[in-house]
Amino acid sequence: MQFHIGTSGWVYPHWRERFYPEDLAEPDWLAFYAERLKSVEINRSFYRLPSSENFATWRDATPDDFRFAVKASRYITHMKKLKDPKETLPPLLDAIEGLGDKLGPLLFQLPPRWHANPDRLKEFLETLPEDRQAVFELRDRTWHCDEVLEVLSDFNAAFCVYDLGGFTSPKEITADFIYLRLHGPVDTYRGYYDKEVLEDWAKWLRDQKVDTAYVYFNNDESAYSVRNALELKELLE
Repeated sequence: MQFHIGTSGWVYPHWRERFYPEDLAEPDWLAFYAERLKSVEINRSFYRLPSSENFATWRDATPDDFRFAVKASRYITHMKKLKDPKETLPPLLDAIEGLGDKLGPLLFQLPPRWHANPDRLKEFLETLPEDRQAVFELRDRTWHCDEVLEVLSDFNAAFCVYDLGGFTSPKEITADFIYLRLHGPVDTYRGYYDKEVLEDWAKWLRDQKVDTAYVYFNNDESAYSVRNALELKELLE
């Protein structure tokens, strides 16, 4: 299995001295990061879609085997709630062309209080190009049902396995790849995953019968996410 392990974002001022050298300029952070980890989840695209030129700049700052996952705009997931994909998807699909062959999955994080709507999900996936890997983080637990899982499987779209605020989602596999997000062992974006927990995740990942796994740590407090990513990477080597 091929593992793409990284963090959710890389531009965190509080990582200076904890991960980035004190005198390293922020524009050079991605290249520094990419020397140590081979994947990152772009989160800023949730708030504002970067231009194709921005994506191309990040592509050029990383080695050939680097992969970017891209979090889709909240306009698509939270405001439109997957409605009107023929209107909402083209700007995203055009912009991410800048990543070229370093593009990994597109992450669609759905709102925590939006109840399951399998028909809407199906209509959305029918519009998404087949050559784009899609993953859905389903924060509202009504989505954790057989009907939704069947829709995801039909389109080879991944159910995002996640650990968030003391809750671990079902570990469902609906695609030919795995997508795992670890937001913090107790509080969201906070805390450090100890070695025993990481060993459990490493074993689970190895046991799955897929070719590729993407794993991103989002516990950015005190640069814990990058430490945990490096530790999991070592466990899986």
